[in-house]
Amino acid sequence: MPTRTRFAVIGINHSHLFAMTDIVRSGGGELTAFYAEDETWAADYGRRYPAARRVSDKREILEDETIALVLSAGIPSERAATGIEVMRHGKDYCCDKAAFLNREDLDAARRVQAETGKIFSICYSERLLEPGAWKAGQLVRAGAIGRVLHTAILAPHALRISSRAPWFFERRHYGGILTDIGSHQIEQFLTYSDLESAEVVSSQVANYAHPEYPEFEDFGEVLLRGRTSSGSECSASIRVDWLIPPGATRSGRYRTLLGTEGVLEIEHSSLILSTSRGTERLDCTDTPLDFGRLLVDDVLNRTQTAMGQEHGFYASELTLNAQMQASRAGYLQTER
Repeated sequence: MPTRTRFAVIGINHSHLFAMTDIVRSGGGELTAFYAEDETWAADYGRRYPAARRVSDKREILEDETIALVLSAGIPSERAATGIEVMRHGKDYCCDKAAFLNREDLDAARRVQAETGKIFSICYSERLLEPGAWKAGQLVRAGAIGRVLHTAILAPHALRISSRAPWFFERRHYGGILTDIGSHQIEQFLTYSDLESAEVVSSQVANYAHPEYPEFEDFGEVLLRGRTSSGSECSASIRVDWLIPPGATRSGRYRTLLGTEGVLEIEHSSLILSTSRGTERLDCTDTPLDFGRLLVDDVLNRTQTAMGQEHGFYASELTLNAQMQASRAGYLQTER
């Protein structure tokens, strides 16, 4: 796709940024520059995108009027402040999840976004950058399983301790397991159920297997209840963890949507659709991922087609509620 807008990067501390960069480039974005304090990540990013120049001062990006959009996958505790700074410099912003670790930062971002009219987008990659999850959204909106009644998600993740920086295990920098990987699942619940409002019924976090990291949480679960604009109720049960054993060849990750007229099981690049007509497996490998194109559209047209602005903020608000009210188990002994 020809160049439609120019974008840059401020903050590189997670590999999610590679997929974010690629999806925006596929949508017509031209990567011009990046700023990163971590030398290892900067070198890796520079090798992958040699045409982008590395700047030594982020102000070179913030004050460049030809750059319309800034991406970030910095340390989670820094993402909100970066977004606020970007919006105040007249640019749109898209960061990796989690965007917020506390309500103060969320409230500040909401206020600055309203004042500036700029985009503060959050890349929930488990829905936006996976072909199975993207296709599932299309089928649900088309009524393939009727009205969604329940979303059930089991989302184990591999920890790979040796690849993690020290900040990853520090509460003030990562926020907690629900704030982190739980945010993906809560956002999916909101999207697939087309909710107007939702509440956290109960939540729990624990550190069952990593006592050497007392601020870390390796297990979390949430029950949610929601209501659509028409008044219909739906619910969700979510479990996330960092307990996939090294060497495992299967993840045990499952996402199932129960509807009034069918069931949809979501895998990374395929779906299983069960309705009164029978059960079929759908290969989604070639499903176009439109998030990048839609985000560039929004930058150019001042629309909200990639993700509604309040939707992103509200998913973050629910995630923070789940994290803040969670009961605690296992080895974890630190204060909230």
